Amino acid sequence: MSGDVVDLIMQDHREVERLFDKLKNFPDTRALGTPVLSALLIAHSRAEESEVYPAAKDEGGDTEEVAHSQEEHTKAEQMLAKLVAADPESAKYVELLDQLEEAVRHHVEEEETTVLPHMQEHLDEQRRMELGEAFAASRAAHLGERPGEATKEELQWQAHNVGLAGASSMGKAELAKKLKAKAA
Repeated sequence: MSGDVVDLIMQDHREVERLFDKLKNFPDTRALGTPVLSALLIAHSRAEESEVYPAAKDEGGDTEEVAHSQEEHTKAEQMLAKLVAADPESAKYVELLDQLEEAVRHHVEEEETTVLPHMQEHLDEQRRMELGEAFAASRAAHLGERPGEATKEELQWQAHNVGLAGASSMGKAELAKKLKAKAA
């Protein structure tokens, strides 16, 4: 599946919203639905971080919004790890689901009103199609990954996206720590 990267990202956003609604309204789907939500959010985030955000930042000049979006990804991944570890039948799960949903909905709203329109304005259709193909391939490659399992290369993309200096000389643990601190 490829196409305009903006359309592909928005399709994922609608699917994530659908999954949140299902997990909230049909508690019996949580045990199987939570890993699906996790897989989609992680794959989507990794694809944006490696393929979309660098282009939005470097080609579209969207430095501040990309940095902010990257920080939101980091926070959401931390929240997602807690949700995945929670008992789907517990009150804590519901609390974590609500917090994650609120954070993701906020991120989606900001991205759809700033980053994506900016990309439509500053990147031509051919470039958005190229990014769509790269996004789709990256997303497919990352399906099945779990929160907190980013590779050093993925952490370096995240560091680039937030403008973290000296990332290439840091180890994986130090990168993860600095990114977490930046997102806090």
